Amino acid sequence: MKATILETITYPIVETFHSVQGEGAWAGVSAFFIRLGGCDVYCPWCDQKESWNAKRHPMRSPLSIAQEVKIVNLAIVVITGGEPLMHDLNPLTQHLRELGLRVHLETSGAHPFSGEFDWVTFSPKRYKLPHQSIRDRVNELKVVVANTEDLQWAEQQASTIPPEAVKYLQPEWNTPESQQLIFDYVLQHPQWRISLQTHKFLGVR
Repeated sequence: MKATILETITYPIVETFHSVQGEGAWAGVSAFFIRLGGCDVYCPWCDQKESWNAKRHPMRSPLSIAQEVKIVNLAIVVITGGEPLMHDLNPLTQHLRELGLRVHLETSGAHPFSGEFDWVTFSPKRYKLPHQSIRDRVNELKVVVANTEDLQWAEQQASTIPPEAVKYLQPEWNTPESQQLIFDYVLQHPQWRISLQTHKFLGVR
C-alpha cells in the first residue's frame, strides 16, 4: 500500500544534481540537491527564477527520486527550490529517511511546515512573511543582505527562533557593497556569522 501511495504522489522537479553544499553550516559537504518547482515569494534578485512556475517542470514520484539518490555517495540530501514548502513534503522526506539518508531543507518558511528533517535552513524574505509553523524547527537562520533594511529584518527574525540556531548573514551576490556591510556588522554583532556562496566562487552548481 505504501509503495502504491508513493507512486501516485508527484513533485515538480526543476533539477537534481550532486555537488557540495555551498552555504552555511554544512558548506563543503557532499550533497545531493532536489530542487522543487513553484515559488510565490518572488525575490527580485533570485538566481533561480526558472523555478517559479511549477507547471514548467516534469512531475516525479518520491520512488523515482530515491532511485537516483541511492547511487550517489553523499552525506546529505537537500530539498530546496523554488519554495519547497508549497508542497506536502511528508511523503518525499519519509521515503528518503527510510533509506537511511540525512535530509535537509532550505526554505523561506512562507508556507506551513511539512516533512521530517534532520536540519532546517530558514531563509526568510521580506517579500512574503514566514508562516509561524517554521519558527521552532529552525536549526540555521540565513538572511540574504543587500542593504541596511535587510540587517534590521535579520534581527527581527532572529528574535523569533530557538536561541541555539546558527545565525548567518549572506551577501546578495549582485550587490558587491553588501559584503563590506555584512563584514562591518558581524564585527560589532558576534552572534552572527558570514555565509558565502562558495559554490559560485568555485564555479560549480
